[in-house]
Amino acid sequence: MMDLLPATLGLTQDMLMIGFLVFLRVGAMMAVLPAFGERSIPQRVRLALALCFAIVVTPAVAEDLMPYAVEQGIMSRALATEVLAGLAVGMVLRIFVIILEMAGAIIAMSTSLSQMFGGGAVDAQPVVGHLLLVGGLALAAMLDLHVRVVEILIMSYKFIPVGTFIGAGELSEWGLEHIRSGFSMAFSLSAPFVIASLVYNVALGVINRAMPQLMVAMVGAPAITLGGMVLMFITLPLLLQIWRKGFDLLLFNPFGAS
Repeated sequence: MMDLLPATLGLTQDMLMIGFLVFLRVGAMMAVLPAFGERSIPQRVRLALALCFAIVVTPAVAEDLMPYAVEQGIMSRALATEVLAGLAVGMVLRIFVIILEMAGAIIAMSTSLSQMFGGGAVDAQPVVGHLLLVGGLALAAMLDLHVRVVEILIMSYKFIPVGTFIGAGELSEWGLEHIRSGFSMAFSLSAPFVIASLVYNVALGVINRAMPQLMVAMVGAPAITLGGMVLMFITLPLLLQIWRKGFDLLLFNPFGAS
C-alpha cells in the first residue's frame, strides 16, 4: 500500500498540471465567450464557470496532454500559448455576437432610433442592438451553447496543440475570413431597414421639392421612427432566426472558413 503512494502522488500531480493547462485556455476563452463572458455577469460567476468547464474538459484531453505535463519548461511557454489559443477561439465566437451589435447600430442610424432607451445596457448601444443582442444570446443558450463550447474546447487541442504558437499568417487569415463574413451578415440583417430608409428619404425629398412650404422635417422624423418600430416588430424574429442558423454553422466548424 505504501509502495503505491508515490505513484499515486505523481499521477495526481500530473493531473493537476494538466488541469492547470486546460484552465489557462478555458479562462482566456471565458473572458470573451458569448453569454458566459458578458460584462453583466459577475467576475466570481465567470471564474466558477471557467473552473466547471475546465473540470469537464480535462478528462477528455488528459491522455493527449499527459506528455506535456511531464515536459520540462512547458509551463512558461504554456502561459503564453494557451492564453493566446483561448482568446483566439473565443474571439471567433464573439465576432458572431458583435454582428448583432453592428446590425443594430446600422438599423438605429437608418430609422432614427439611436437614442431610445440606449442606456439600459452595460455597454452604451442603441436599443435595437440591445434587443438583438439579448435575443441572440437567448437563442445561443437554447442551442445548448455550454455543450458546444465543451466540444470546441476539446477540438481546439487538435488544431492548436499545447505549447504551440498560432502562426501569424494562419491567425490573420482565419480571423479576417470571419470578420469579412461578420460585416457581410451585419449588413444583410440590416438591409430591410436601410432600403426602407432610402426609399422613404427619397420620397420625402420629392415631396419637399413639390411643396417647399411644408415642414418636411417635422412630418418626416416621427413617421420614419414609427415605420422603423413597425418594421422591427415584423422582421426581428426572422433576422434572429437567420443569425441563429449562421451561429449554429459556426459552432459546428469554428476552425474552418466562415
